[in-house]
Amino acid sequence: MTRISIIICARYKDCGGGKCFRALKERVGAFSIYPAGELVEIVGYSSCGGCPGGNVEYVPAEFKKNGASVVHLATGLVVGYPPCPHIRRFKAYIEAAYDLPVVVGTHPIPQKYMDIHEKLPFWQESNMAALAKTLLAEPVEIKMAYN
Repeated sequence: MTRISIIICARYKDCGGGKCFRALKERVGAFSIYPAGELVEIVGYSSCGGCPGGNVEYVPAEFKKNGASVVHLATGLVVGYPPCPHIRRFKAYIEAAYDLPVVVGTHPIPQKYMDIHEKLPFWQESNMAALAKTLLAEPVEIKMAYN
């Protein structure tokens, strides 16, 4: 069984996680790495704590106590406006400090966000496309379904 934990951007701290949980059930977006028949369990869900990510230093310890085997950095960190400037540091820190693999992304990127982000220079400058390859691999129909 894979035990998943999710860190979301604090700007969306009131998010109920609906798109993330739906994507896990449908095995799309970054959750496409888990085979449909594989048992998965959410063992933690928290915000980063706000810039520059104070919870990232502590929350993974709780995730690990709850049996987390992987941490997902939510899609909102990738395509929120602006994208999280700390996402690469979050990934490196969690992997080094807690020996937990970190996957960038949760639910597919909504197409309406892609339409805008592809026009903005910071998207290319930050090289988010390379960081979130699994999210970009989804067909347009799936991205549209997450608008």
